[in-house]
Amino acid sequence: MAATHTLSEADSAQLVARHGVPTAESRRVRTPDDAVVASGEVGYPVVVKLNSPHLAHKTERDLVRLGLADAGAVHAAAVALLDAAQPDDGDVDLLVAHMVSGARELVAGLHTDPQFGRCVMVGVGGVLTVALGDVVFRLAPLDATDAAEMLDELRCQELLGPVRGEPAVDRAALVDVLLALSRLADAEPNVVSVDINPLVVEDGAPIAVDALVETT
Repeated sequence: MAATHTLSEADSAQLVARHGVPTAESRRVRTPDDAVVASGEVGYPVVVKLNSPHLAHKTERDLVRLGLADAGAVHAAAVALLDAAQPDDGDVDLLVAHMVSGARELVAGLHTDPQFGRCVMVGVGGVLTVALGDVVFRLAPLDATDAAEMLDELRCQELLGPVRGEPAVDRAALVDVLLALSRLADAEPNVVSVDINPLVVEDGAPIAVDALVETT
């Protein structure tokens, strides 16, 4: 099997966005001062993360700062994140993104099965991904009917309806996300896997706020 490597979160988000997955508006910067400028461009509140191809699991190392509401908070967070970089992290920079908020988190992705080939996946995301195991796979390529059927097969249908004053999930938009992943599978033969988790539902619309792409 060919060796694989992981793209940085910024590069992963850029790749999935190129194929039509909606992502949080973001900027990639090098310095705390530039992080402040970027925050003004994407709009407060923002999330600031340390970014590198070698940082697949940032939360465990406290390398993510959420809900930053002003320039002072962004500057302080950026300084702390850069100071926390370790030699094994390689070349690091900062990812500044508008903070997307929603009560529901989904997961979507692409998996390469050694026997069957490319599969598109959707399910319940965030911290409940493993606990509930409510995910559905389909072989790529998908059409709109395939994608809609995947949503129908999820056990937690209540999560797709109105929740806590938020509107129902825009199923057409979610179908478009799955079709975008199917297009990516066709157009990017070097991509081994895509993990978008969470896919936050804000005002009914699914938006990718964290993506990880593995390539050969």
